[in-house]
Amino acid sequence: MATKASDRAYATLREDIMEWRLAPGTVLQEVEQSERLGVSRTPVREALARLGADGLVATQRGRGLVVTTVSVESVTQLFDLRRVLEQESARLAARNRDRDVFVGLRDEFLHAAELLGDGDPAHERYYDLVARFDLAVDHATGNPYLVSTLRNLRPHLVRIRRVSRDDLERLRTAAEEHLLIVEAIVDGDAELAASATQVHLHRSLHSVLASAERLTSVREEEQ
Repeated sequence: MATKASDRAYATLREDIMEWRLAPGTVLQEVEQSERLGVSRTPVREALARLGADGLVATQRGRGLVVTTVSVESVTQLFDLRRVLEQESARLAARNRDRDVFVGLRDEFLHAAELLGDGDPAHERYYDLVARFDLAVDHATGNPYLVSTLRNLRPHLVRIRRVSRDDLERLRTAAEEHLLIVEAIVDGDAELAASATQVHLHRSLHSVLASAERLTSVREEEQ
């Protein structure tokens, strides 16, 4: 029972951190979080330990456990790693793919503009499609070590994505970039899939950094 409570606490806190309901720098006190989540302190303590292992929370001197920050340096470092992993994943997926799976994803990405124009500010249907694409690529790589490393990285990438989520123009362009990757995988063209992934990540990084800079400017003006 305690394990299940710990799993629930972990899943809730993890999602709250990734969606910025618990923003970077938020202090996470056991008592406060146990009351908020409706569980005892032990499951919360276990959940916070797991989040620490994920790199989503850390001990800060004088404050205790806090949600880790998202800095320009950390974004750049994450994308350095992401570029290597995702380009190789795209290559392997193009070589090993179940073509029918990616044909289905291609057809969905052809209509991605409709998902982004459905009036949902969180764009949940679009991000669900991207998540299913990621899972399909993971499965097609046939490399569990590569997949494990990518899955450990993705919670941090989701947090970064939140910075530029309101940039609808960028999301539409990103959908077109995903379509090019999927088409290359469908065609079994490993190098084109890797190149299309490189272009997508290059543009994504610049978009995130530009959004982060705008947010910093707004905060400085408000102070």
